[in-house]
Amino acid sequence: MKNLLNTVYVSDPEIYLSLKGQNLNLLKENETVARIPLHNIEAISTFGHQGASPALMSECMKQNISISFFSSNGRFRGRVIGEVNGNVTLRKKQYRISEDEEKSAKIARHMIVGKIFNCEQILKRTVRDHALRVDTNKVMKAIDRLKVSRSEAGNCTSLDALRGIEGNAASVYYSAFEECILNQKEVFYFNNRNRRPPLDPVNAMLSFSYSLLASETAASLEGVGLDSYVGFLHRDRPGRTSLALDVMEELRPIVADRFVLKMINRQQITKKDFIVKENKAVILTEDARKNFLQLWQKEKQETITHPFLKEKIQWGLIPHVQALLLARYLRGDLDAYPPILIR
Repeated sequence: MKNLLNTVYVSDPEIYLSLKGQNLNLLKENETVARIPLHNIEAISTFGHQGASPALMSECMKQNISISFFSSNGRFRGRVIGEVNGNVTLRKKQYRISEDEEKSAKIARHMIVGKIFNCEQILKRTVRDHALRVDTNKVMKAIDRLKVSRSEAGNCTSLDALRGIEGNAASVYYSAFEECILNQKEVFYFNNRNRRPPLDPVNAMLSFSYSLLASETAASLEGVGLDSYVGFLHRDRPGRTSLALDVMEELRPIVADRFVLKMINRQQITKKDFIVKENKAVILTEDARKNFLQLWQKEKQETITHPFLKEKIQWGLIPHVQALLLARYLRGDLDAYPPILIR
């Protein structure tokens, strides 16, 4: 199993990334503020406008260290990666399946079943642990409706129908999501999912965590030899990592949503950590983004027993493991793609 190395998150928009020997050198106003050995790093994510030196990008590509660039608001802009791994046979198989809607649906429905199941578990855990603090009837009704959607997804053979089932299930899940918010409800309210721009603190945090997860999932897919831009449920669109969005579906509830809820309920983030811009977009402050990234990295170090592999892995390796299982399915080593199902 792959070892989880460090992801370096550079949250200061004034930091310029450069190479010093075999070290990542962080410069601010031409002064070194930190230096990190490259052999300890598997990825770099930077938020800002200063960029990175050609020498650093070249060395990172040589050492297979991905560099992801985000806007200061957390919007993914692009990624620098090294030489493509894996063999051409695997990618050709991926491309052939992506052109066949029936075969694509066979894979995609497992991902959507996984997503709906994990959404159910988020809601079930809230009822189980906090029954006296939530509208139990409302949450249980949502869970029952999600079970129906999960059954429909499991039998679906059409991509269009599957997208409709997923959309309806997401609407049901989000209708009960606010019940999972137990503290600071006057600040962290959730009426509906909104983005581009997010209009409240919860949506700002969800969008930020989804951007991080998408980047990490894309890197994991490339790492096992798959093309992150060619998906099965999400069809081809220039510049969109469609396969990463596919694999992300089952990971959103258990990785991103779970993390955001934990931060809110543990009061690790508060009202002062957000800014409302002129267009009503809500974004994290620079200090809040730094805190978010530190806690995100810490969360990735926690361990879990993978339900399919029956092995203990770190949370941060889940995208890599799912990418590996998808590659094994495409190679014919597995009868079906096994989504991760967390109880």
